[in-house]
Amino acid sequence: MQKQRIFVSVVGFSDVERHALNTVFRLSEDRDLAYAPWAPMRAPGADAPVAAAHVALVDGESAEAVLVHARELPPGQRLIWVGPDAPEQAWRVMQRPIQWSGVLTDLDAVYAARQVDSGLLDLDITSPSPLEGLDFDSPDHRKRALLVGLDVQEAMYLRSRLALSDVVEVDDTQDTDAALALIGRNRYCCGVFNLDDHQVDAWSLARLFRDRFPQAITIALSETAGPLGDWWNRRRVRRNTQRAGISALLARPLEPRELSQWMDLL
Repeated sequence: MQKQRIFVSVVGFSDVERHALNTVFRLSEDRDLAYAPWAPMRAPGADAPVAAAHVALVDGESAEAVLVHARELPPGQRLIWVGPDAPEQAWRVMQRPIQWSGVLTDLDAVYAARQVDSGLLDLDITSPSPLEGLDFDSPDHRKRALLVGLDVQEAMYLRSRLALSDVVEVDDTQDTDAALALIGRNRYCCGVFNLDDHQVDAWSLARLFRDRFPQAITIALSETAGPLGDWWNRRRVRRNTQRAGISALLARPLEPRELSQWMDLL
């Protein structure tokens, strides 16, 4: 089946939100229905862009949002508005924190090329089965955790601590693309992301993990969150993790009692 590509015009949004959205765009490329950022300009020799984006995704708190209020939408374009003061022509209105999987679910309902026999859209990565109701004790649904960007000692300690919570299936990776593949292929009850490892896109992966597995525990690790970080950076990283919807921000090196508060919830 020929791939469909839906172009999305993105207006506003923070760097963290844009990282998450770009990761979702990349993930969608593995599907028959793909989403891509729309740009009116093109490089020499590149294919000409479509005349207008199929979808406009607008941050209602951005300065550019007022321009969207003032103009008519191109024929057939769907406007997704995030934040307050949505215009009447908005197709969907959402609030933060943004559930990116929910955005694509709504779009898939319009643009999807095929449906499975059950009548549910074939959403591949972006619309997983919910975690509730799964029998994690069965061989096919054992509790599973994902570790991204951790050093050897941290990974060994976390594996031991997860095992005490009956999480015996653990995937450990130091690579962004590998993490994307794991998130798309498996179900997880816990994800741990090292924000200090700049070789992986930990922020985007943590945000995508949160959207993909809303019932799971998403944990970020950073030296900045502990005594090694100064007051300003500690405040900044805590604010960013809260905005990203991450469950917990823990200091590195790990403090067992602090970690146990979250492991005991598994």
